Amino acid sequence: SDYDQLSYNLRSNVFQGGPLKIQTLVRDSYTPDIFQKAVIDPSNWHGRKISELGKWYEKYFLDRNVQKAMEDKHG
Repeated sequence: SDYDQLSYNLRSNVFQGGPLKIQTLVRDSYTPDIFQKAVIDPSNWHGRKISELGKWYEKYFLDRNVQKAMEDKHG
């Protein structure tokens, strides 16, 4: 049965699990000094200020709520 096959695979260690050290393309592409020089600024997110992102999300969700209200009212 399926349970017997699964238990056999678990006993014979067919499922060995993931790698012990995870490699990423970014880590493999750059030398370690790049990551040491990087300065993380919490108020600057990928070139955008947090306040700008907040305004964008506020406008986005306001627009979504207006669209939903129009669909509910007019079908």
